[in-house]
Amino acid sequence: MTAIKFPFITEKSMAQLDDNKLQFIVDTRANKHQIKDDVSKKYGFDVRSVSTMTTMKGLKKAVVTFEETDAAHEIATRLGLM
Repeated sequence: MTAIKFPFITEKSMAQLDDNKLQFIVDTRANKHQIKDDVSKKYGFDVRSVSTMTTMKGLKKAVVTFEETDAAHEIATRLGLM
């Protein structure tokens, strides 16, 4: 099972890039450890923490904070978000 479905891009999530955070929509059955491992494997950066919440539409959103400085900017650039 792949925990990450797609990056979640809003004005607020783009502002969080400065705090070295990215948001993803993830599988509702995935736990924080699975999300952390999946992000680390997929993007090659160490993850400091994962916070999850359920959106008003019933989707599960994860806010991922990275260990390395500018990791979020690097990943966003790779994904074509910037």
